[in-house]
Amino acid sequence: MHVVIMGCGRVGSTLARILERGEHSVAIIDQDAGAFRRLSSDFSGLRVTGVGFDRDTLVEAGIERAEAFAAVSSGDNSNIIAARVARETFGVENVVARIYDPARAEVYQKLGIPTVATVRWTADQVLRRLLPTGMLSEWRDPSGRIVLAELAFDPKWIGHKVSIMEEESGARVAMLTRLGEGMLPGRGAVIQDGDLIHVTMAWDQREAVERVFAAGPTEGH
Repeated sequence: MHVVIMGCGRVGSTLARILERGEHSVAIIDQDAGAFRRLSSDFSGLRVTGVGFDRDTLVEAGIERAEAFAAVSSGDNSNIIAARVARETFGVENVVARIYDPARAEVYQKLGIPTVATVRWTADQVLRRLLPTGMLSEWRDPSGRIVLAELAFDPKWIGHKVSIMEEESGARVAMLTRLGEGMLPGRGAVIQDGDLIHVTMAWDQREAVERVFAAGPTEGH
């Protein structure tokens, strides 16, 4: 897929490198042309100098064919404006904005823009929202038999109990990340839109678990 990144700081340049290694095409935008020096010498994507929420700048970066957009500059307001333009003007489906003020995260989430607060930022969290499929491994035990991973899930799971997901998949939901905050799911916990689900499971069962998460709950649930 084609991904547009606004902001060529440490976060943006790291994302660009990871995405290129994953054989995605990348365009990165920054107001300061000198910021592009953070990119590796073999970076083959587009370098676009300009304001990341400017229409012409976004078009130059290929936003019209982009399937994902990440706003990871140093300014909260710029990131949110750019993310909204990408989503609402250009119809980009997978959009994420980095923010410095975690107290504002819930407001932005209600606007339909997934956010990652700086104090909790990891490349995996941003990538999950840009590439919302499959599994992101977070930890494996020394034997390699048990894995803790974040798993994408079909929207049909929203509104269903975590216990049903565990019953059908055979995996254990270790925690949820909701609006940037980790939480341990209690009895009766229900999956909400925007949740990130972290599960523990046997490594050799991961593909079967992924299929259950991707398929949604069975009839009767």
